[in-house]
Amino acid sequence: MRIWFNRTFSTISAVFRNLRLSPSAGEDCIICTHNHATASAFLAADESYLEPADLIGFAYLEWCLAFCLQNNIHLFWPGKEATLISKNQSLFEANGVDVMSVADYATLTLLHNKAHFYTQLPSEVAKTMDFIAVNHCADFDKAVSHLSTKHAKLCVKPAVSVYGLGFRILDTQRASIIQLLKGIEYQIPLNELRQGMNNCPEFDTLLVMEHLGGHEWSVDCAGKQGELLCAVQRKKSLVAGHGQTIDNNSIISGMVERLTAHYRLNGLFNIQFKEGVDGPRLLEINPRPSGGFGMACLSGANLAQIALHGYKGETFEHPLIQYGLKVTEINTPVALQTD
Repeated sequence: MRIWFNRTFSTISAVFRNLRLSPSAGEDCIICTHNHATASAFLAADESYLEPADLIGFAYLEWCLAFCLQNNIHLFWPGKEATLISKNQSLFEANGVDVMSVADYATLTLLHNKAHFYTQLPSEVAKTMDFIAVNHCADFDKAVSHLSTKHAKLCVKPAVSVYGLGFRILDTQRASIIQLLKGIEYQIPLNELRQGMNNCPEFDTLLVMEHLGGHEWSVDCAGKQGELLCAVQRKKSLVAGHGQTIDNNSIISGMVERLTAHYRLNGLFNIQFKEGVDGPRLLEINPRPSGGFGMACLSGANLAQIALHGYKGETFEHPLIQYGLKVTEINTPVALQTD
């Protein structure tokens, strides 16, 4: 089978490596494309090709379909423009190409905006933190005033964001110069943020939320159209640099299974949680393999191969996960291929 992964995050290399660990690895050809000739994922692929750098939207969609036909692709595992590709999945299927979409177009669009996602999420499926979505200075003030009566610390994050970009804890004690000199990260003075809003009275949706101060879990999952095939919980240390632990929290397991079924999640995806005073709360669903995917697979679960087994309709022996295993990652220098 010829499997194509288009441009995506560099961590896709961990997926490639785990696909190669299967006894049937020789039966599948991994094809990778990127718009940079030095993309690190090329080192782990069987075949690699350059993508046009300037194509987006439907122009890119058309290029993808042409690439599939020209290169005899059987399964397209999209990264770039995954939402648009999911919406037009039937176009590929009509030409004999299957698409490994994590979810349908409506769901992927919903997951992209956390304000909409949190609001529409049924509480019986999963619990989120207390939050208020705002777009104006006055609404921000009201949200801070209201949530401060219930929670000791508050934080903010853009409704549309990846990799935690824009996340800040609201600091009511220190000025930004003190934070800078002391190297305090991920915090912002409440008064200075509020003053900055005077120059931007209306802004893209910002979430004002209770701050969850406990442990964080990153759960790497393999699914098949709403059926959770396997999930590995990585519990992160509260102290940076102390690694992560393969965990088996029953509350999180229940939420992961219900979320997978509710949104009919498929392929490889990641769900993140963080602990607050009332227990673990859902942070987000990432419709792609996580940055720590390789660490999760050290648990004994080859999630990439399990997802592929699910797609092929093959039976597989459920892995014996090594709960309590401590894992981490190290940097490895490599020489990149150049023309």
